[in-house]
Amino acid sequence: MRRLLRNPAGLLGATLVGVMVLLALIGPPIWGEAATRIDPGQINQGASSTHLLGTDALGRDLLARTLVATRLTLGLALLATLIGTMCGVLLGALPALLPRLGGRLVVAAVDILVAFPALLLAMFTAVVTGLGAQGAVLGIGVALAPTFARLTHTLTASIAGADYIAAARMLQVPRRRILTRHILPNIAEPLILNTAQAMGAALLGLSAMSFLGMGVQAPSYDWGRLLNEAFGHVYITPSVVVAPATAVALAGLGFMLLGDTFAKAAGGSRDPVGKPVTPAVAPAHDTPVPGAVLEVRDLTVALPGGVTPVRQVSLTVREGEIVGLVGESGSGKSMTAAAIGRIVPYPGLVGSARARLCGTDLNTLSDAERRKLLGSSLAMVFQDPTSSLNPALRVGSQLAEVATLHNGATRTEARVRAVERLDRVRIKRPEQVVRQYPHELSGGMRQRAVIAMGLMGTPRLIIADEPTTALDVTVQREVIKVLREVVDDTSAGALFISHDIAVVSELCDRIAVMYAGRIVEELPAGALRHARHPYTRALIGSLPDMDTDRSRPLATIPGRQPAPGDVNDGCAFADRCALATDRCSTRPELLTTTDSHAVACWEAQ
Repeated sequence: MRRLLRNPAGLLGATLVGVMVLLALIGPPIWGEAATRIDPGQINQGASSTHLLGTDALGRDLLARTLVATRLTLGLALLATLIGTMCGVLLGALPALLPRLGGRLVVAAVDILVAFPALLLAMFTAVVTGLGAQGAVLGIGVALAPTFARLTHTLTASIAGADYIAAARMLQVPRRRILTRHILPNIAEPLILNTAQAMGAALLGLSAMSFLGMGVQAPSYDWGRLLNEAFGHVYITPSVVVAPATAVALAGLGFMLLGDTFAKAAGGSRDPVGKPVTPAVAPAHDTPVPGAVLEVRDLTVALPGGVTPVRQVSLTVREGEIVGLVGESGSGKSMTAAAIGRIVPYPGLVGSARARLCGTDLNTLSDAERRKLLGSSLAMVFQDPTSSLNPALRVGSQLAEVATLHNGATRTEARVRAVERLDRVRIKRPEQVVRQYPHELSGGMRQRAVIAMGLMGTPRLIIADEPTTALDVTVQREVIKVLREVVDDTSAGALFISHDIAVVSELCDRIAVMYAGRIVEELPAGALRHARHPYTRALIGSLPDMDTDRSRPLATIPGRQPAPGDVNDGCAFADRCALATDRCSTRPELLTTTDSHAVACWEAQ
C-alpha cells in the first residue's frame, strides 16, 4: 500500500477506481429519479444550467443517467472478468492434468484463440448466445479467457521443474492434487493482480458492444448504451456524449493504471525506503602505496534507510599478489567487489576516501573515463559462470566481443585471441570450445572460460568472487591452479573472495577477514595460525582436518551475524564472542600490531 501511494500512476488509478466504486454505490439512490424523469420540453437539449451535459431523446438528464449507469457498467464488467478469469485459469491448467497429447492440443487451441481478435470473438459469442447484457458478458468473458489461459500455462510451466513438484510426482501424488496444492497457490498472485487490467479491458469491451447495439438493451442502460443513444445527435449537440465518454475513459484508465502498478509490484520491483544518499567519507591525506594495482581507503556502500552493508573498508593489492577476502555469507564481501568495480545495483551508492586502480584515482574520472579504465584494466569472475555467459551465444563470440569492444581488434584477431586465452586457462581443444554453447561445457570449463574472458584484454586486477563455490573439489583445485598461474604469468593483482578459509589460505598471499561490513583482521596467509581476532580463530577452529576428533561434534560459531541495518556502534562480533567485555560496546579500530598484521579487537591490541 505504501508503494501504491508513492507511485503517482498507481495513486491516480486507485483514486479513479475508488470514485467509480463510490458512484456505483450512491448513484442510483441519489440520481435515480432524475435519470428516469421524462421532460418533453427538454428533448435533445444541449448543456444548460438545468441539465449540465444535456438531455436525451426523452428529455432525461444525461449526467444523472451516466452516474446511475455506473453500477450496471461496473457490475457487468466485474462479472465478465470473473468468467474470463475462471475459464482462462481452468483452460490454462488443463495441460498439467491431461496426458501429453491432450495437453498439446489444449495449448494449440489457446494459441489460436489468443491470435483471434478479442472483440470479434466477443461479438461472435454474443450473437450465438443472444444479444443483450447476458450475451455481451459471456462474449467478453470468452474473449478474456485465452489471455488468462496463456498466462496460467506460462506460469505453470515456469515452476513445473521445481524440486517440490518433482518430489510430489515421485510420491505419486495425483495430478489434480499437484495442481491445486502445489501449482495454483504459487502462481495465484500474478493471476489475481492481472484481473485489475482485465477489468479495464472488460469495461471497454462491454461499452463497445453496447455502443454497437449488441450489449445492454433498453430500457436498461450502461455507458455504452448511452453513447449509442446520443451518437445520432452528436453533430447538433456535442455535449450529449461528454458524460458517458468521459466515464468510460476515466474508468478504463483507472483500472489499467491500477493493474499496471500491481503487475510491477508482483514482478518483484521494490521502491526504496527513502532516497539514496552518497556516504560522506573524508578524503585520504596519507601517501598512496607505490606499485599498488588496487588501493581503496574507507570504501563505504550506503543504501536507503541508513543501511551500510560495507563500512570503511581499506584494501591494497600489489602486482603479482593475491589477496583473499574471507568471511561468512552476508559479511559484505561481494558488495565490496561490486563497489570496486562500480557495479553496485541501484539504489546503492559508493563513497571512498581513495579508490586508485593502476595508479589512477577513480573518484576523479568522468563516467566515460571510468568505464574505459575498468573495462580494460579490471576483470571480474563471478560465482556462477552460467549467469556470466549468454546461453544463446557461442563461447568464442562472447570472448571475442571483449577484444573488439575494448581493444579495437578485428573479428579474426579476436577469435584467434579467444583460442589463445582458452588455451592459457588449460581448456583442451580450444578451437572446438569456441564453437560451442555454454551448456555444452562442464562447470569447471565454464568457470575457466569466464577467467579467459577476463584475460581477453590486459587486466591489471582480477576480482574473483567465490569462483569455486559451485564446483567439486577436483575442479576447484584446477581453477585455483589456473588463477595462480595467470597471476604469476601476467603479474596482475587479484582479489579472491571466498567463505572457505582453507581455500584462501592455500591460494592467497595475504588474507583480509571481513565481518558485518568491516575488515576485522588482515595478515599474511602463512601467519594464519597466529590469527589474533576471535572471529578469525573461530573460522579456523570450525574447519575440520585430519587431526579432528571425530567422536566430538564439529566446532561452530554460536549465534549469527547481524544484518547490515542492525549493526550498532560497538564491536559487531561481541554478541558471539566469549572474550567480550564492557569495553566492546565501543568499536575498536583496525590497528597494525606488526609490520604486516592488523587487527580490530580490544583484547588483541
